[in-house]
Amino acid sequence: MTGAPTRQLWQRLQPERWPLPLEALPADAALVGGAVRDGLLDRLGPKPDLDLVVSGDAIALCRALARRHGGSAVVLDGERCMARLVIRGWSLDLARQEGASLEADLGRRDYTVNAIALPLRPGAALVDPSGGLEHLRQRRLVAVSEANLLADPLRLLRGVRLAAQLGFGLDPSSEAWIRRHHGRLPEVAPERVLAELEKLAAAPLGHRGLAQAVATGLLGPWSAAAAGPAASGDLALLERLGPERVAAAGLTEAEAAEALPLARLAALFDAEALERLRSSRKLQQRAGRLRSWRQRLEEGQPEEVSAVIAALPEAERLQLQRQLEADLPALLLAWPAGLAQAWLGRWRDPDDRLFHPRPPLDGRRLQQACGLAPSPLLGELMERLLLEQAFGRVEGAEAALRWARHWLECRPEAGGRTPRRD
Repeated sequence: MTGAPTRQLWQRLQPERWPLPLEALPADAALVGGAVRDGLLDRLGPKPDLDLVVSGDAIALCRALARRHGGSAVVLDGERCMARLVIRGWSLDLARQEGASLEADLGRRDYTVNAIALPLRPGAALVDPSGGLEHLRQRRLVAVSEANLLADPLRLLRGVRLAAQLGFGLDPSSEAWIRRHHGRLPEVAPERVLAELEKLAAAPLGHRGLAQAVATGLLGPWSAAAAGPAASGDLALLERLGPERVAAAGLTEAEAAEALPLARLAALFDAEALERLRSSRKLQQRAGRLRSWRQRLEEGQPEEVSAVIAALPEAERLQLQRQLEADLPALLLAWPAGLAQAWLGRWRDPDDRLFHPRPPLDGRRLQQACGLAPSPLLGELMERLLLEQAFGRVEGAEAALRWARHWLECRPEAGGRTPRRD
């Protein structure tokens, strides 16, 4: 193993910034997994997660480090002797070495780019028993073995996610194994599957990764795009949700980080599917509302969205803004650039009362000013005021009160007098 990659990796890892000194770790400790891979690719974050392998009791070591250096020790897997040290914003995962050697431990891992180790003793070179360094150079994701994928079927989906996240090509043999064994994925806890899908949806090329996950059969038990008449439409929408759409719509980096993953997930999963994946109720509702409005507005070609919106009754237009107030950028991503940018500009204005509907008066003030008791009539009046304000026909509390009194006076009575408070 040449020394240049090892020296380069040490420079990028900057161990002097780690929350505890290297001398605090056992002499046989080795850094493995994502930090090694991302360091070699020069894509490390400011506080990368550090995965360490030691030959002894990793849980006892983690607790001892917490006592000596601060932080909290959390047992991750008692049977496999894995623990996490959370210290000063860093996360260090410690695991007992599996097998008689570090090479044997690496041979049990999922993909070769994750099976590279950096021993932390001075002068040690990278350990790469499966050719991960060469595969990093080739930007190719290769499974260590078919049996390793089946040892934890989540690795089938993880391969698709890693390829999209890293911008790598998936090795044909590895992809064939994924296709062959895609039916094993439902054996995995739904929460773990969802966590991988959320990472995949957030990857720069996540739209292609999700499409590949559909094509390999991995998402069949959950995705609406896996079968049925809507499948082609869902996949066509997904294909439009690439990074270039973020630029075309004019989203900021922060806006895209929130909108793009949701837009991609909602292209494939309805609320019922997300429930089966044990997602939060909030995500189910967000995806369900987004899918519903997409189907309502985008039945034809994307270029026809403006005409569909123009034909919406005011009450439906207001309902759209109320239901998607927080997630409107996720809807705009697939729209023509001009329309998306115009709507985004209004959405960014907190004082735009159509894009951010707020009642001009609260119910208590309306009751007092108009002599109303709590009733369906009060609710109807508040809804009408909200609509009038959203479309610029009422501005300010005093104008809203005048409009409310006029509406009450002119309202045809139905089955009795307008309810008044004695």
